[in-house]
Amino acid sequence: MLVEATLKENKWHDLTHFGIRAALGVTFLVHSLKKFDPSWEGWLVDMAGLPPEMRLPIALAEFIGSIFLITGVLTRITGIIFSIILLGAIFHIRGIEEFFISNGGFEWDMIMLAVALTIIAAGPGRVSIAHLVKRIPRVLQ
Repeated sequence: MLVEATLKENKWHDLTHFGIRAALGVTFLVHSLKKFDPSWEGWLVDMAGLPPEMRLPIALAEFIGSIFLITGVLTRITGIIFSIILLGAIFHIRGIEEFFISNGGFEWDMIMLAVALTIIAAGPGRVSIAHLVKRIPRVLQ
C-alpha cells in the first residue's frame, strides 16, 4: 500500500510561506544596515576574529540577500548563503558551549538556520517574483 503525503495549496499556505521568507529577510536586512557603519569593523576584528576587509562583503551579502528573500528572487541561493553565514555565527562567533541567547548562546542562530534550510527546500513559493516570471530555472528560484 502506497501512502503519499501532500500539502493542499491554498492562500494561507502561500501567505505563511511568504511570511517565513519575509521574516528571515527583514531580520537580515535590519542586521545588515548596522554592518555598513565603519564602527562595526572593530567588532568584526575584536569579537569575530575576521579581517576588517570582510565588513563590506558581509554587509552587502546580507542586504542584497534580504531583498532577494523578501521579493522571492534567487531564494534558494540566498538561503545557502545565509546558512553559511549562520553556521559561521554558531560555530565561530557564538560557540556551541552555551545554548541560551541570554547567555551569548546560539539558540536564535539555530532557529534562523532552520528557517534558511526550510527556504532552500521549499523554494520561493507562489507569492514571489520567481513564481510570476515562469522562465526562471528552478535552481535559480
